[in-house]
Amino acid sequence: MMRSTPGSARGTTRAAGRLTAALAAAISAALIACAPHALGASPAGTGGGGAGTGTGAGSTPPAGKPPVSATLEGCTTSEEQSERTAVFAGEMSMIPGAAKMEMRIDVLERSPSEEAFHVVAAPGLGVWRWAAPGVKSYRYLKEVTNLAAPAYYRGSVRFRWVNAKGKLVKAYELRTPRCIQIPKGTPPPEQ
Repeated sequence: MMRSTPGSARGTTRAAGRLTAALAAAISAALIACAPHALGASPAGTGGGGAGTGTGAGSTPPAGKPPVSATLEGCTTSEEQSERTAVFAGEMSMIPGAAKMEMRIDVLERSPSEEAFHVVAAPGLGVWRWAAPGVKSYRYLKEVTNLAAPAYYRGSVRFRWVNAKGKLVKAYELRTPRCIQIPKGTPPPEQ
């Protein structure tokens, strides 16, 4: 059973397991939300390699849509369930007419015997996080551990922009690539 501890809008939510101080510092550094040009990075989905951009595979909506991306930043398999992890990320940029950006990452799971993914329910998962006022580009990471195997995991990343009166301006949802969890020495599950 996955559990998570409370995170902040500029932090991460972590499922069961221990997070070392070095890893916490690295994750916090990756969550700095500011304009991409200030970090020497490219906007989400353009493949830039500066600080604050992900290197994992992901999806970006077609041209003409707000710059958003959803990526699988890491997928660690292990014999020990407590050491199995997945790290999902979302990134969005401010659009005209919006005053606030919000993002939510839900964790989806599917066992080899199931036909469809389902949302994983655990404290701290599926919570809307918002960027600080004035932020032009917002990046949020969600790390989960204690994953069951064999199973597939992916992130469902929802983005929304609201105006100064709190009215919805635009909303999108993207899915990350799968994180396949199989114990070492076990053949991969059928897809």
